[in-house]
Amino acid sequence: MNDPEAHAAIEAVWRIEAPRLIAGLTRVVRDVGLAEDLAQDALVAALERWPQTGIPEKPAAWLMAAARNRAIDQFRRDRRLERRREELGREMALQQEQSSLEAAIDPDEDIGDDLLRLMFIACHPVLSTEARVALTLRLLGGLTTEEIARAFLAPVPTIAQRIVRAKRTLSEAGVPFEVPAGPDREARLASVLEVIYLIFNEGYTATAGDDWTRPELCREALRLGRVLAGLMPDEPEVHGLVALMEIQASRLRARIGPSGEPVLLPDQDRSLWDQLLIRRGLAALERARALGAGLGPYGLQAAIASCHARARTPEETVWPEIAALYEMLLRLTPSPIVELNRAVAVSMAYGPRAGLEVVDSLLDEPALSGYHLLPGVRADLLQKLGRSAEARAEFERAASLTRNARERELLLKRAAECAREPS
Repeated sequence: MNDPEAHAAIEAVWRIEAPRLIAGLTRVVRDVGLAEDLAQDALVAALERWPQTGIPEKPAAWLMAAARNRAIDQFRRDRRLERRREELGREMALQQEQSSLEAAIDPDEDIGDDLLRLMFIACHPVLSTEARVALTLRLLGGLTTEEIARAFLAPVPTIAQRIVRAKRTLSEAGVPFEVPAGPDREARLASVLEVIYLIFNEGYTATAGDDWTRPELCREALRLGRVLAGLMPDEPEVHGLVALMEIQASRLRARIGPSGEPVLLPDQDRSLWDQLLIRRGLAALERARALGAGLGPYGLQAAIASCHARARTPEETVWPEIAALYEMLLRLTPSPIVELNRAVAVSMAYGPRAGLEVVDSLLDEPALSGYHLLPGVRADLLQKLGRSAEARAEFERAASLTRNARERELLLKRAAECAREPS
């Protein structure tokens, strides 16, 4: 195997095995930062050995054994970790009795529980939102610091420092490697779901940069959501989030025009929607409904998305049902952004004047003062009411607030259209 082939193969193995390896090591060493360092050491060892020897029959076992051997060496050199060394030594005594390296460690042992614990650590509320996102992509997505920086248009040193600080914070806070129980469980699960959906949303509608979407982030969030659903099959909101992401991801191909320009929902070619993802999403939504007494916030958003997915044309969309679902969502999670989304549904169901009344009630909302979609939605409704001059001003204001180049172009284009219309 030549070097390029070997390195490509090792990278593919690493993408699959890194989260499992880090999760298993964290269970042993009880320190997520140390676990990642040990995993990286194992990767370096693989890059040195595998091009000559070939990829082992059980690469996960090889990597785990290499990492654990490295851990023993390190603990022996570090007196401050003497107690941990003894604990690890007891666990490793069984390993040393095995006849071969591949048989030494079962890479599937408790791996589901380990992955779930790692998710709860990476998304711990003690960390900032940005740190949770970066650490999740690093530990559970297997992305490099450079890949995370590129995905979020951030400098590599910024992301590197964010990850280092996050691991230090977890260590200093003594965050246990466990799935929380009791009252803490719901709040911690909400943090995990929030992080996964933040990753998805950044891929679905990029907040900044030259691209309208970043599908690779959507795919990574979907993968994490599906893994979580497999690990927590009885949690309705987990299935609700998966349903929401599956259905939204089904539209990705239709959301971009030939030149990369945004294509809004009413103008999309629905034949481009991925029917397999829609079926998966609808099935996950039914699972969420079957498990709970009622849909939670993600389940309700999935139900809204399903209304669009079932409509073969924009005209077939049942907008009164969508408006009612937003009412339910607003009661569960009062938010000016949810109210703004409800305004759009109200305008489609009952006319632009009714929608504009809702939007205008939000004009003094501090949380929306710099939110570009507030003037964007208002501009659209004003244009439909024939108030072109006002609409143009609002489109221009929205364009000045967005940080996404493609979205800015679309908003300025609509402002120019208003300039050609009679006021």
